[in-house]
Amino acid sequence: MELHITPQLRQTSAASQALEDYLARLPLSAAQRQDLAARAGAIGSGDPVADLHRVLAEQSGRDAAALPAAAQASVDARLRLMYPSQPSRSEAASSAPAIGQERGQPHIAFGPELNRKSMVPRPWGELNPFSRWVEEENRRLERRPSRWRRARKGRAKVAEPAPVVDDEPRYIEDHLDQSEAPDPKGHWQHTGNIRRITLLVLMVLQTSMATYFMSDVLPYHGTKPLEMVVLFLFGLLFLWVSAGFWTAMTGFLVLMRGDDKYLISHEKAGNNEIAPEARTAIVMPICNEDVARVFAGLRATYESLERTGQIAHFDFFILSDSGEADICAAETAAWNRLCRETGGFGRIFYRHRRRRVKRKSGNLDDFCRRWGADYRYMVVLDADSVMTGECLTKLTRLMEAHPGAGIIQTAPRAAGRDTLYARIQQFSTRVYGPLFTAGLHYWQLGESHFWGHNAIIRLQPFMKHCALAPLPGKGNLSGPIMSHDFVEASLMRRAGWSVWIAYDLDGSYEEMPPNLLDELSRDRRWCQGNLMNFRLFLARGMHVVHRAVFVTGVMAYVSAPLWGLFLILSTVLLAAHTLIDPTYFTSPRQLFPIWPEWHPEKALALVSATATILFLPKVLAVLLFAVKGARGFGGALALLVSMLIELLFSMALAPVRMLFHTRFVLGAFLGWNAGWKSPPRADNETGWGEAVRRHGWHSVLGVAWGALVYWLNPSFIWWLIPIAGSLAVSVPISVLSSRVSYGRGFRRAGLFKIPEETTPPFELRETVRHHDETPPLPGFVEAVVDPSFNALVCATAHAHPQVPQLTRHLREKLVRTALKDGPDALNDKQKNSILEEPGLLSELHQAVWSGVPEVHPDWRAALALQVPQALAA
Repeated sequence: MELHITPQLRQTSAASQALEDYLARLPLSAAQRQDLAARAGAIGSGDPVADLHRVLAEQSGRDAAALPAAAQASVDARLRLMYPSQPSRSEAASSAPAIGQERGQPHIAFGPELNRKSMVPRPWGELNPFSRWVEEENRRLERRPSRWRRARKGRAKVAEPAPVVDDEPRYIEDHLDQSEAPDPKGHWQHTGNIRRITLLVLMVLQTSMATYFMSDVLPYHGTKPLEMVVLFLFGLLFLWVSAGFWTAMTGFLVLMRGDDKYLISHEKAGNNEIAPEARTAIVMPICNEDVARVFAGLRATYESLERTGQIAHFDFFILSDSGEADICAAETAAWNRLCRETGGFGRIFYRHRRRRVKRKSGNLDDFCRRWGADYRYMVVLDADSVMTGECLTKLTRLMEAHPGAGIIQTAPRAAGRDTLYARIQQFSTRVYGPLFTAGLHYWQLGESHFWGHNAIIRLQPFMKHCALAPLPGKGNLSGPIMSHDFVEASLMRRAGWSVWIAYDLDGSYEEMPPNLLDELSRDRRWCQGNLMNFRLFLARGMHVVHRAVFVTGVMAYVSAPLWGLFLILSTVLLAAHTLIDPTYFTSPRQLFPIWPEWHPEKALALVSATATILFLPKVLAVLLFAVKGARGFGGALALLVSMLIELLFSMALAPVRMLFHTRFVLGAFLGWNAGWKSPPRADNETGWGEAVRRHGWHSVLGVAWGALVYWLNPSFIWWLIPIAGSLAVSVPISVLSSRVSYGRGFRRAGLFKIPEETTPPFELRETVRHHDETPPLPGFVEAVVDPSFNALVCATAHAHPQVPQLTRHLREKLVRTALKDGPDALNDKQKNSILEEPGLLSELHQAVWSGVPEVHPDWRAALALQVPQALAA
C-alpha cells in the first residue's frame, strides 16, 4: 500500500527539521536541545522556530509579543549561550564581552564610554599672501577715520586722558598661538638653518654647473628660444635630482658615523615605567580591506605588546569605513574571534562609521571627538602595519621624555610580499631607504615628515590644531584634503610642536604593493593629494621646511610631465636641425656666420655625470651594508648583484612611471576622478589582458618614437634606447614582475633578500601564522542565517525602535524584497541597512527559518550549508 504524504504533513516535517537544524547551530548540549525542542513543541503555533525564540526570550525575561519578531527578543538568550560567563567590573579585559542594554535591547559595546570633545577645523582663509595683505590694509584704512575723530575729541576736552584703545585689526587666530608648546621655536633651529642653507647652496652650485655644461652640448649653446626652454627644463629637473643626491649623501655620512646629535632617540628614554596617565590609543583605520590579514597583523602587534608587560597603558581601536556588507560582517566576526582568543574584550574595540566623510582623516577625527580626551597619545597603524611591543613602548617613552614633540614618525620596513616586483621594492627600500630617511632627518630635524601611519601623535595639540578644513574654491583641487599626513604635520609645527623621524627605531613594518599597476593606482591618489596640498604652500604661519615638503611632494609627480616635455623638445630640436637648413647669418651686416656645434664627447660626459648622481647613492648604500654587515642580505656578493639588477629594473620602469604620472597630473588639473579604493593586501598578479590595456599604448609609443629618431639620425637612437626600449617592452615587464613564482625563484637564488626574510622577526612570523589559521569568515548571508552570529551582529548594532511611519514601511518592504528575491538582489547599501538595524535583521532571520513558501532558494541553500568554522568556534 502506497503511503500518501499530504502537503500539511510535509510542511510539518520540514518545520520540525528546521527546528532541529536551528538547535544544532546553537552552542547547546544534547539535553539542552531536547528540552528546548520539547518546550517549543508545546506552544504549537505551527512555526517551531518562532516558538523556540519565544522560549529563549522567556528564559531571559523578555516579552516576545512586544516586538515585531520573536527572534529579536531571543537575542539576549542566544548571546548568553555564546558567552556563558560574564566579566566582572574590575576586569580591564576578558575573553567575553559585557552584555548591557541600549534602548531596551541587549547591546555589546564596541568601544568605551563616550567622552566627547570638540575638534573643529578652521577655515584656511585667503591662501594668496598678496590678497591677504590687500584685505588687511583695506581694514586698516577703514578704521583710521574713527581713530582720528577720537583723538580730536580727546584734545578738545580738558580732562584726564582716557586709556588708549587700539582698534587696529590684528589677524590673531588661536590655531596660530604657540603658547602651549614647551619649545615652539625649537632648540635645533640655528643648526637646522645652517644645514638647510648648506643644502640649498650645494643644490644651486651643482645645478648651475650641470646647466652650464648642458649649454655646451646644445648646437647653439642655449642662445635659441627652443634651446632656452630645454635648458630651463634641464635645470629644474637637475635641481630636483640634486636635492635627492645630497640628502642621500648626508644620510650616508650620518650612518657611517653612527650617530646624530639631534636624533630624537639620542637621549635614551630607558625602560622606565610608563606613567598611568600616559595612556595610548593604537588606532587602525580600515576600508574594505583583507579582513583576515588586517586582524592577523593586529593580533601579532597586540600579543607582542602584551609580552612587554605594558599592555595596561594601551587600548586598540579598529576604525572601519568599509562599505561592502560582506566585509562589514566579516570584520565583526574577526573582532569577536580576536577578542575571545586574546582575552581582549574591553581593550580591543571596533567601530564602524555609518556616515563616512573625509576618508581616513575623517575617521581619525571621529575617533578623536569620541574618545581622544581619554588618551594622551595615539599611534596610527595602516591596514598592513605590524609593530612590535618594544617599539610601541619606546615611542611612548620618547614622547614622555620630549614634552615638546607633537609627532614621532618611525621608518617602517617593507616585508611580507612574494611577487618579484614587491621583493625588488622591499630590497630597494631596505637598502637605500635608510640613507634617505637619515638624510631627511639631518636637514629637517624637528620639522620632519609625517607619513600617516606607524607614528605616535600627541593628542591634545592634534585635536586642537590639526583638524582639516576643506580647501576653498571649486574644481578637482579643492574640497576635502586627500593626503592629510603632510598637512597635519605642518599644522602641528605651526602650533609650536615638533615633528621628528625616529629612523633608528626597529620593529615597525608595512607591506608594499604587489605589482606595478597596483602601485600606480595608489600613486594616482597621492598625486592628486599632493597637488591639492601645494595650494597651502603660501598659507599663513607654515614653517619654511614644511613649505619645502609641499614642494617636494608636488615635484614627485610634476617632474614626470616636465621630463616628458624635456624629451619631446629634445626630439623636436633634433628634427629641426635635421630637416631645416641652419641659418648662419641671423642679423643684418653680420660679419661672421654662427655655426651649430655638436659635441658628442661633452654629451657623453654630462650623461655620465648625471648617471653618477642618480646611482651613486645606491652604490654607497651597498657599501654601507657591506661594511656594517651584509649577512641579512645574503652576503656582500648577493647584495651587489641584487643592486645591479634593481638598477636595471628601475631604469626600465622610469619611462613607464613618467607616462602614468604625467597622465595623473593632467587628470588632476582636468578634473578626472582619482577614486579611492583600498590597495590589495595580497600577492596579486597582473594578467596579460590587463597589461595590454594599460601598457599597450606605451609599447606603440616607444616603437614609434624610436623609429622616428632613427629616421632623423640613426646615431641618436643609442641615446633614446633606454627610454623608447623600456616603453616597448613595458607589457612583459609589468606582467612578469608581478609573478610570485619569479619572486620566489630569485629568493632561492639568494637575490633581493632582506634581513626580514633571512631572519624574520617573531611578529611577522606570527602574522603569517595567524593569517594561515584564520578560518573562512562569515558574510552578510551568515549574519542573517546563523543564530549565534545573528545575535552578535544584532547586539553590536544600534537599535532605533522609534522611527516615522514611512521609514517603518520602507524597512518592511526591504525585508520582503530580501526574503523573496534573495541576498543577491540587494546592493551593499541595502544589506548594510539591514545589518545596522537589529529589528530588520531579526525579522529577516526569523522569516528565513520559518520555511514560508516565498523564501528564496538561496536562503534555503544557506540553511543547508555546514556551520562555518569561524562561527562554530
